[in-house]
Amino acid sequence: MDLLALLILVFPAYVANSSPVLLGGGLPVDFKKKFWDGRRILGGGKTWRGTLGGIAAGSIAGIVIGFVAINTPYTIYDCTCKYVSAGFIASCGTMFGDLFGSFIKRRSGMKPGKPYMLLDQLPFIIFALLFLLPFGLLPALTALDWLIILVATLVLHVVMNWLANRLGWKKVPW
Repeated sequence: MDLLALLILVFPAYVANSSPVLLGGGLPVDFKKKFWDGRRILGGGKTWRGTLGGIAAGSIAGIVIGFVAINTPYTIYDCTCKYVSAGFIASCGTMFGDLFGSFIKRRSGMKPGKPYMLLDQLPFIIFALLFLLPFGLLPALTALDWLIILVATLVLHVVMNWLANRLGWKKVPW
């Protein structure tokens, strides 16, 4: 798959992952409960509004991509409805992956808001793509495709978080 097609594939996940910065806040997903180890399950930064807002924003990105990319040389799916479905499913996977990363960080004793290389950047995209698999919406990806997606995600994640911090949307640049 070429670079533009790969970016089209992951775009809803990127939108879903970045949206909670602007849409989040409110009630934490873990309801401020602690796990059996005495630590918060996820931490206060993972909220219902951010999670549902991320799913909604990523789904909207899938709809937009469906209308823009269909019948172009970069068409991934054969109909707009598959883009819409993929946007929603990938967004759900994205948010699950983000929550999974937060859960692992809490278990390792990391304080909320502290950086954790790779665990902050990759689970969301891996889960987004894996969630597409059982629905037949993950195109055949080569090892090089996966590498490109993972490296692009690492780079874009760092750049976008730095930018969000500079714009005052995030307290920390990671």
